[in-house]
Amino acid sequence: MLAEEFGREVRNTIASHVYKQLFPETRLAEDSQAKGHWSTGQGGSYYATGIGGALMGRGATRLIVDDPFASMLEAQSQLVRDKVWDWYRGTAYNRVRPGGAIVLIQHRMNEDDLAGRLIAHQATGGDKWEIVELPAVKDGEAAWPERYNLEALERIRANMSPREWSSLYQQNPTPDEGTFFLRKYFELVDPKKIPVGHKYTTGDFAVTDEAGDYTELATHTYTGDTLYLAVEGFRGQTSADVWIEKLVDQFTHHKPLCFFGESGPIRRAIEPFLTRRMRERRSFCRLEWLTRPHDKATMARPLQAMAASGKVKIADTEYGHHLLNQLLQFPGGKLDDAVDMAGLMALAIDQASPGFVQAHAPVKRRDHWDEDEPSNNWKTA
Repeated sequence: MLAEEFGREVRNTIASHVYKQLFPETRLAEDSQAKGHWSTGQGGSYYATGIGGALMGRGATRLIVDDPFASMLEAQSQLVRDKVWDWYRGTAYNRVRPGGAIVLIQHRMNEDDLAGRLIAHQATGGDKWEIVELPAVKDGEAAWPERYNLEALERIRANMSPREWSSLYQQNPTPDEGTFFLRKYFELVDPKKIPVGHKYTTGDFAVTDEAGDYTELATHTYTGDTLYLAVEGFRGQTSADVWIEKLVDQFTHHKPLCFFGESGPIRRAIEPFLTRRMRERRSFCRLEWLTRPHDKATMARPLQAMAASGKVKIADTEYGHHLLNQLLQFPGGKLDDAVDMAGLMALAIDQASPGFVQAHAPVKRRDHWDEDEPSNNWKTA
């Protein structure tokens, strides 16, 4: 275990001749010198364990957490980040005695990593932290040129992704210029100057209200060449009845040719209620449910490709800026629900889904409701 290896190095340092010259009164206890758990003759002790390890029954005046994530890949997992957070709050934090101190040493790997969560909680009444940030390169100079000079750092930077460099070496998990989506890809457009085109609505639904995820709904304009995202948008941690009304509001206001959502359990749960509210409010829209690829990055690829080609613009509104921020932080950001929502639109175009193709074909408009007609044949009245 790495924690025990560190413990051995500390133990051997204390036993060294140089340490004895500096601190002649400090000696290792004869009966407690294991590499991961040792004591001094003066009553001090050292105990090392990995993240998730048992600490019950042990107290600490100094708690040192060193690199809580084993790898960059591990830090991208919401499940792993939650486990680290739960261990810190439920086990490690409670071992610190009154007047004790906590030291966290880590590379920044994700906006929502342990350091990120602690910094966020600091602003809402949590512990106050003294932050020591050591970027590898600052103002064009290497932080530790004797170990890594600027030439060596530039070589390292050239052999990794911008996101990895920004996180691991610059301590900034969400670089200003973006990584998966670059800022230069997007132009903010006055919503009043968006050209006429076909409108579509997409949504990414949260399962429960007041939880970590958000429901994201937005209506977009597609001209056949350029996609204008978020002509109107909504985000919230609300119950389904609230955001279904918001969704039907957008149907009423924009009369989109099709709505694209993600297939799965949420669709089965909300579709009957959604269709009933459309019928009651006489605001009809074709519903098309897409199967999301196996991971979020793959789902976002079509949007990335369109954006890199200059074919995606964003409405210059408060919601548009919210969407842009999530795009620039993706995939390292804490939230990505708006990215999923926007990605559905590009996925529909890329896959030429039935809802997209049929919406662009000539259709006979009508203003009546056929009770026997399946939902995937509804047309906007």
